[in-house]
Amino acid sequence: MTEPLTPELRSERLVLSAYVASDEPDFVALFQDEAVGRWFGDGMRSAEEDRALFARLFSIVYAEKRFPVWAVRHEGRYAGHAEIKRSPEAWLDGHEIVYGLSKDSWGLGLGTELARLLTDYGHRALGLPEVHATVDSLNTPSVTVLKRLGYTQGREVRDDDGRTTLQFTSRAGNWPS
Repeated sequence: MTEPLTPELRSERLVLSAYVASDEPDFVALFQDEAVGRWFGDGMRSAEEDRALFARLFSIVYAEKRFPVWAVRHEGRYAGHAEIKRSPEAWLDGHEIVYGLSKDSWGLGLGTELARLLTDYGHRALGLPEVHATVDSLNTPSVTVLKRLGYTQGREVRDDDGRTTLQFTSRAGNWPS
């Protein structure tokens, strides 16, 4: 039996599992919340675009077994989104973690717990020598989480919109066993 592309992952307080159709309203609400959605990809999209993105998780990402994408749950409730995939950035050759938590999950240490779980999965289950994260330089909470986990900052890339994206890297040799 082969391991599912999006296996269930658990930490002390979080459960990560593949999305199900009934997660669509929570997914769209997460990405539509400007405090959260502005940090994903190229920033805010319309609710219609986020619904289409959710549909593509099933029709493309899961159907074609492209990369793991998880719904994040805390105390049984939807709390956020997570994935690990080949970086879409031309300047970054490798895999990166992507995650976001709903505002009502902020301040509980769940971001650190989630990033740790994803990084550990990348190093241990996928055997990646490096796990990357790309973060807007103004996203101080995510920068803090990554530094707390021992990620080191690499490149600073100026985006077309004038913002700066920071590259962070976790190396397997430095990751706790």
